[in-house]
Amino acid sequence: MSNLMSKNIDDSLDAGISEEQYLTFLMGKDEYGVDILAVQEIHCWIEPRPMPNTPDYIRGVIDWRGTIVPIIDLRVRFQYSEISYESTTVVIILKTQVSDEQECIIGIVVDAVADVYDVSNKDLKKSPSLGSKIDTKYIKGMTQIKESMIIILETSKLIDLEELSQ
Repeated sequence: MSNLMSKNIDDSLDAGISEEQYLTFLMGKDEYGVDILAVQEIHCWIEPRPMPNTPDYIRGVIDWRGTIVPIIDLRVRFQYSEISYESTTVVIILKTQVSDEQECIIGIVVDAVADVYDVSNKDLKKSPSLGSKIDTKYIKGMTQIKESMIIILETSKLIDLEELSQ
């Protein structure tokens, strides 16, 4: 497993920006991160309006500044046990590219916001393919910061338009 973890993300990442910032958040004891450039706002928990015939991980929609935003519960999406929402529960509003022509604004429900970190592309490692709590299609990479292993998410994979159209 250490060989898998020690491999760097594709060299193509090194050709572009050498360091990116990630907003990290907690899901249980696990820490995840999203590209800070995708973050539009961090919003306190608000009960979304349920939508019929949507996957169980979509809690509903909210009106955010005149835009109807689907709210994705990452606990459900990543198959964590469900908990009641607390004062630290927030919705992170993200703008993401879901296809070549289409941008989408989504909200993700997380247990708590943690920090913002600068991560060098050389420190971003591929995730192991040995199975984990979440499907690796959501993972851009992993990085070690201090004593924590942080999973960096690929925000464009959190909402699957093909799955929604079925």
